[in-house]
Amino acid sequence: METFEAFILGLIQGLTEFLPVSSSGHITIASTLFGIQDPDTILPFTVVVHVATVLSTIIILWKEIVWIFKGLFNFKDQRSSYEGSFHFLNDQQNYVANIIISMIPIGIIGLCFKDYVEAAFSGVMVVSICLLITALLLTFSYFAKPRQREHITIKDSFIIGLAQACACLPGLSRSGSTIATGLILGDNKQKLAQFSFLMVIPPILGEALLDVIKIMKNGVDVAFNGIPTSSLIVGFISAFIFGCIACKLMINLVKNSKLIYFAIYCAIVGLAFLIYSLM
Repeated sequence: METFEAFILGLIQGLTEFLPVSSSGHITIASTLFGIQDPDTILPFTVVVHVATVLSTIIILWKEIVWIFKGLFNFKDQRSSYEGSFHFLNDQQNYVANIIISMIPIGIIGLCFKDYVEAAFSGVMVVSICLLITALLLTFSYFAKPRQREHITIKDSFIIGLAQACACLPGLSRSGSTIATGLILGDNKQKLAQFSFLMVIPPILGEALLDVIKIMKNGVDVAFNGIPTSSLIVGFISAFIFGCIACKLMINLVKNSKLIYFAIYCAIVGLAFLIYSLM
């Protein structure tokens, strides 16, 4: 992997992790165009850029994270203002509880079916079909106009978690699936975007840990064959910088209901690469 390729792949990961266009799908397409198709070669790079996007999430949503930790261990004030929440917990504890509940589906998929999903669902054709599904989901959420609730409920957290689990398929956007699902359920736009980005931190770190274990089993020398340290550093910096930009941008786009443009984009890219895969 050349330095320029690492920069472009990092840029793609940083932008598409937050924009509703599927990071895994775009990484698959870009890697194919660069001729990098060996999953064991791209795996260490994927771990590095995923950690970079987690860091960018923490930087952009730092105020929300501080707010969560300020009340997380406060066991004196146990009053919640959330509808459909655990009333014996305060707002911050309920927020963390919702994140944990949202992690249940993806946790089951990741621990029990990760290797099967990666083996069964791969390639440009799968990505193309899933991008078209993402386009349909974003379009439906754009035209659906339910009454907005102020807070995300326990039930909604689990349903949004199911959407995140489905998005383990390459091409089905994780942010697009979770945000679109929340919009259809009637959750507050801005709070939904923040929740969507915070809820993804534990699964990404968990997935990165599983990938590191896989790398160690393969042998570090073998796993990093073909990936210079300079490429990993460039990829990390690129993913972090563009991740910060995309995270901030996406929160504003969700608030202003402009996801329909990403639906059009996903439809165009999905159709283009579906035709490409059939040629």
